[in-house]
Amino acid sequence: MYDNPTQLKIAGDKFFWGSKRLFDITMSLILLPVMIFLCVFLFFVNWIYNPGPIFFFQYRMGLNCRRFVAVKFRTMNNVRKIERKFDDPVESHRITPLGDFLRKSRLDELPQIINVLKGEMSLIGPRPDYYKHAIIFSQNIDEYKLRHVIRPGISGLAQIRLGYAEGLDATRQKANIDLYYIQNAGFLLDTKILLTTIYTIIKRVGV
Repeated sequence: MYDNPTQLKIAGDKFFWGSKRLFDITMSLILLPVMIFLCVFLFFVNWIYNPGPIFFFQYRMGLNCRRFVAVKFRTMNNVRKIERKFDDPVESHRITPLGDFLRKSRLDELPQIINVLKGEMSLIGPRPDYYKHAIIFSQNIDEYKLRHVIRPGISGLAQIRLGYAEGLDATRQKANIDLYYIQNAGFLLDTKILLTTIYTIIKRVGV
């Protein structure tokens, strides 16, 4: 459990956060050719297994509650407007067969290394929510805004412990775990999250 939110203290020092940013950039550059290869692969197979655009763009809430555009590989059938409310479950009926593989392998998140290189995200940190839903969470959950004092992450402690958070109660629990991470962030904890994420990718148990 996090400490008093009015006395929230970010763990680590300049060396840790500087090293974390350098690691983010280095790993993202290493993964960039993998993403490009996957883009080429999806260009040829999407028209059969996942008809439509390769990428999916969505406004998310990021550092200091600012809005940014997160990019992912598209895993669902296209809709003109997102109808899912903040407390609705994942629209699993819209997930395509190829999209299901991308989600379970977490490969759908790979394009977010572009967000990392732009400084909008980190490899590890609180997962950013859809901006319109995040506003509702901010209005109803005291702890929620505080999780945005650091860059959001492609993976994070709440992500590996809870997975997809549905509704206010689950999001409050997610925010608590995110605040625990912020107050205890360090090389050891980041390594643990990274290894668990890699295990999830290998075992294909993503959501």
